[in-house]
Amino acid sequence: MGFKTADLCDDYANEVQVIGSKFNSYGKKKSFSGPIHTVKVFEDNVLVKKALETIPEGSVLVVDGGGSLNCALMGDRLGEIAEKRGLQGVIINGCVRDSADLAKLDIGVFAIGTNPLKSKKEGKGEQDIPLQFFSATWKPGDYVYADEDGIVISPKKLG
Repeated sequence: MGFKTADLCDDYANEVQVIGSKFNSYGKKKSFSGPIHTVKVFEDNVLVKKALETIPEGSVLVVDGGGSLNCALMGDRLGEIAEKRGLQGVIINGCVRDSADLAKLDIGVFAIGTNPLKSKKEGKGEQDIPLQFFSATWKPGDYVYADEDGIVISPKKLG
């Protein structure tokens, strides 16, 4: 990808939001970046799937699952959709499942944990709204840069 979040912090410290090691990496890509698209759900992944099927290639889907550890919001099938559509990655304030399969997919997947239980399918939630979690604001159209050291959010493309 040609960036390190540490270098971005050095160069743009006053312009970016930084999130340290709150997430675990589950995808094959350990470093990814792109414009943010958002979904806010709670233990329901219908809108996650819809977003993965519709957001533009090269994007990063940020999912605020309320930090729930009770079920997974993404597994291997949704991961395959993201990979096939050319998305850069998915960042989930919640859980994933099928982690061994996600590790084989050529996408970035950051989540706070795993849970083998699938989510509800009610279609409740919101899409394309600013999200607020881990003391950061995730706005649609801003750029996110993620690697082993953490996450950097910028209102503009960096580098």
